[in-house]
Amino acid sequence: MQSTLVSILIPFKNTAHFLTECLDSIINQSYQNWEVLAIDDHSEDTSMNLVTSYNEHDERIKVFKNTGKGIIPALQTAYSKSSGTFITRMDSDDIMKPNRIKTMVNSLIETGEGHIAVGQVSYFSDRGISNGYERYEIWLNQLTAKGTNYTEIYKECVIPSPCWMAFRNDLDSCGAFEPDRYPEDYDLTFRFYENDLKIIPCNEVLHLWRDYDSRTSRTSEHYAQNYFLDIKLHYFLKLDYDFARPLVIWGAGFKGKNIAKKLLEQGIEFVWLCDNPKKINKKIYDQELSHFSILEKLPKPQSIITVANEEAQKEIKRYLNGLNQTPMEDYFFFC
Repeated sequence: MQSTLVSILIPFKNTAHFLTECLDSIINQSYQNWEVLAIDDHSEDTSMNLVTSYNEHDERIKVFKNTGKGIIPALQTAYSKSSGTFITRMDSDDIMKPNRIKTMVNSLIETGEGHIAVGQVSYFSDRGISNGYERYEIWLNQLTAKGTNYTEIYKECVIPSPCWMAFRNDLDSCGAFEPDRYPEDYDLTFRFYENDLKIIPCNEVLHLWRDYDSRTSRTSEHYAQNYFLDIKLHYFLKLDYDFARPLVIWGAGFKGKNIAKKLLEQGIEFVWLCDNPKKINKKIYDQELSHFSILEKLPKPQSIITVANEEAQKEIKRYLNGLNQTPMEDYFFFC
């Protein structure tokens, strides 16, 4: 079973403080037939020296300079250097649980190509985890336990970037790391969805996800909310929108306005709904906002829900279900 090589792609930049724990967690894996492709993305600390010292003691840990700048070129560089049948990512500031690689390899061998192995995650931080991250962890792990991640793909990234594994052939069929679109992990998740790769349910925490103030997802402009919205709308229009049906936007907050503006730029007509009495019959971007009851008069509409309030989301879902509408076919929660 351990004859199949796993390639672990690790972009790193200025994470010397965390790299030892990260690499030690890989060295201590119960599954030992792996290679690390560690790519230095122009670090200014001692990260490169640290990884090089590991390479001197373990030739499975290979280190290279990024041929470009940023995480996408780093992943492209890592992938071009890899040889494994199985491909997985790892963040240089995180920790693998000892059975992570073995569990994922076993899952893929059992199910075969056309599948994605995932694992549950646990956030940790020196200062404690915020309520937002705690709720995200619970939500994500509930989906992963059932393998139903795609059912809420338009809400958030439903496959954590450092905790998946795929056959090389399947990754290639999805375009691997070729697209220059951020956030790159969310884009890849949508390409897994587009290519109908089945998610293997997992009830085990396989990855420890570190949170701290300077992590890339907190500091890089590429992970700002508008980038996520752009990806959501791009793939919705490509994969799930039926151009023969009326399109509806619910909500006129930041996300609703952003989506509306993008649709107008593309010449796509839509009906704009809200339940705020102060906004009903008003115009934004020269588009009039209507009361949500108008939905009942539309022939087979498709709705993008941009309302963030959880209680309001529950009410909207009850209302749509009462109209015999189906999630991920008739309505899509974008938050």
